[in-house]
Amino acid sequence: MSSFLLAPPPPVRGIARVLRQLVESAVTPLVPADYLDLVSPLRRGADLRGRVVTVQAETADAVTVSIRPGRSWRTHRPGQYIRLGVDVDGIRQWRAYSLTSVRGAPDGLLSITVKAIPGGRVSTHVVRALQPGTLVHLDQAAGEFVLPEALPAQTLFVTAGSGITPVMGMLRNHLGELSDVVVVHSAPTAADVVFGPELRDWAAQGRLRLVERHTATEGVLTPAELDAVVPDWRERHTWACGPTGLLDAFEEHYAAAGLDHRLHTERFRPVVVTEGDGGTLRFARQGTVVEADGATPILDAGEDAGVLMPSGCRMGICFGCVVPLTSGAVRDLRNGELVTATEGDGVRIQTCVSAAAGPCTIDL
Repeated sequence: MSSFLLAPPPPVRGIARVLRQLVESAVTPLVPADYLDLVSPLRRGADLRGRVVTVQAETADAVTVSIRPGRSWRTHRPGQYIRLGVDVDGIRQWRAYSLTSVRGAPDGLLSITVKAIPGGRVSTHVVRALQPGTLVHLDQAAGEFVLPEALPAQTLFVTAGSGITPVMGMLRNHLGELSDVVVVHSAPTAADVVFGPELRDWAAQGRLRLVERHTATEGVLTPAELDAVVPDWRERHTWACGPTGLLDAFEEHYAAAGLDHRLHTERFRPVVVTEGDGGTLRFARQGTVVEADGATPILDAGEDAGVLMPSGCRMGICFGCVVPLTSGAVRDLRNGELVTATEGDGVRIQTCVSAAAGPCTIDL
């Protein structure tokens, strides 16, 4: 009598994996996740996206955009920002904007407030053309420009232009917990004050003291004027956000007074990325600069210049060549998509399938 052993049945996970592979092979180059993205783009586990719900004017050149985030969204700390990816003329562009919404709002929405800047492709598109229903790409919240867990007894907020946006995020979430608040805000005219009605309403209720500086008629605020507008500024913890010149002046002033530990700053700058066909590649850590055309992969251009580059399959599959793009623009050679970055954005690219699309800096 002969005997034989029956092979154990494959585990359920193994069966599921095989079935998924079979389905994926049948629909290549698309995979089931691609179809799910079409049907349920905000589902948990998908790349983080959001759907625009409303676009509300704040001033003639600023809007607040309410977004329903995907289920992968994690909460934020008031004062933080998110990176927003929008398609402008068929090209995906990324920019960072402060969150201005109430954390954990009952409707589940988050909001950013964007001011159009001259030459700003993304900000102008958001303010002038973004429509409700548009699907946008998001990153999780980031940034350290936030209030401490133990809130200070006296606070001063110094802002200019769109520098009010992270501060509004703080005020909307924490004003009821702050006992002594002064806001000094600069804008060209009263009509240019983003969130002007809300700030003035809080001031009228006695919830904060508001000092508006209309620079078109009064000139730019200088730190030397603090003694006149906020006599007790030395006793306050200060959060300041605005143009570089303003923050440089305040940092110098606080340092001279021995109070730099009381000053917290967040810098914003107009983002205008130069785009083109090819450009100057700078490999920051290795100190190498090379001119590259718009058809040569960054991986090849770097290696030809003697730069030590991580690599793998060299086909865009294994992700062994991924490195940070510190600033500038690159183009994906597979689909023509433009990827842009400025310092602090945290953008990573595949150098084997990306080419320079203007001057750019690689963190290598």
